Amino acid sequence: MTDNQITQILTYALIFMIFILIVLVVAFIIVKIKDNKRKKDEQENLADDENSSGGSNTATRGYNKQSIMKFMEFDKVEDNMIVQKNGNRYLMVIECQGVNYDLMSEMEQTGVEEGFIQFLNSLRYPIQIYVQTRTVNLENSISNYNKRVNEVESTLRRREAEYESNRQSGLFSKDELKAQFYELTKIRNLYEYGKDIIYNTQQMSLNKNVLNKQYYIITSYYPSELGNTNFDKEELKNIAFSELYTRCQSIIGALSATGVTGKILDSNGLVELLYMAYNRDEAEVFGLDKALAAGYDELYSTAPEVIDKKIAALDREIESKAVSKAEDVVEKVRTLRERRLEERRLKMDDIVDEMAKMIIQENEAYLGKEIAQESIEELTGIREKRKEEREKAEEKEEAKSNEKKEIKKPRRRTTKTA
Repeated sequence: MTDNQITQILTYALIFMIFILIVLVVAFIIVKIKDNKRKKDEQENLADDENSSGGSNTATRGYNKQSIMKFMEFDKVEDNMIVQKNGNRYLMVIECQGVNYDLMSEMEQTGVEEGFIQFLNSLRYPIQIYVQTRTVNLENSISNYNKRVNEVESTLRRREAEYESNRQSGLFSKDELKAQFYELTKIRNLYEYGKDIIYNTQQMSLNKNVLNKQYYIITSYYPSELGNTNFDKEELKNIAFSELYTRCQSIIGALSATGVTGKILDSNGLVELLYMAYNRDEAEVFGLDKALAAGYDELYSTAPEVIDKKIAALDREIESKAVSKAEDVVEKVRTLRERRLEERRLKMDDIVDEMAKMIIQENEAYLGKEIAQESIEELTGIREKRKEEREKAEEKEEAKSNEKKEIKKPRRRTTKTA
């Protein structure tokens, strides 16, 4: 083997070893990143568990504001309660019906405010106030109207057949037929009225801007508030239900002083609340009633991921800014080119004189030196004369502008003293 061959073999071996080393370094970095991520997740889970277990111990010391997303995270809905953190936290929800504060008298408004102050002073545990905006869904109302109108229509057709048969039989007097016709007319008017209601309701349902706000008060309970006990999960659930039910009844009673009524949501109401929260965009198409009628027994979400919505919004913003910037740059370049064109048009006579001068100089041998020199002097004189005329025109424009400014200036009034 020659020296060149040995050098090539060693070079290939060195390249292969470097490649293996790079692969090992990349694999080590990936394993390290995954390990750090796993440790971070374990610390966050541990912190959540500590907060859920230690929240009761600091209940009398004060509470921090929490995101409503803490309420949205749940394991299941059972016995009119939302179960969170594998049975370490239970929630019960009160649906409230508000009062029209603006239409009240001053005395009534003062009573509402004092009642709300008493309600806040009576709280001995944390609550969350949640407002949910929903699009009014009139599908169920239209379906119920259709059923009623169909029943009225069938009654109307039967009465019409009976009236026609009785009229043709000749067995009924004029007064009896008149009374039957009167009853038949009432049913026909009821049928027409029902059809008008269905039409108006369908037209109203086409308006997607009809919104309704629902108000909720959420209270929570931690089984760890009992301390170290030997209760099983079923007993803890019963204790949590009793405690939450007592708290909710106390809240409803305290709110009654303000005129606000409330009721505890059952399991179906809680499922509907969560379903609307998770499927806000598609809840009108994939409603809860349709899901239950189709046989679904688990809550699922049809809404896109939040991160996908943010990415789509960011893409739209980038596209909008890019289009705006492109328009600005194009307009700037177009304006610059138009300005250059205008300047060139104003200097066209000077450019023509310069080109004529160059042509005369190039053809001086044919024209003769005297003729060429006189021609150039003539062009120079024309150019200077044009320059003087241009300067005089600019001076006149400036003088006119100054005169206009002087006219617009207000004159001071002079007062004579006796």
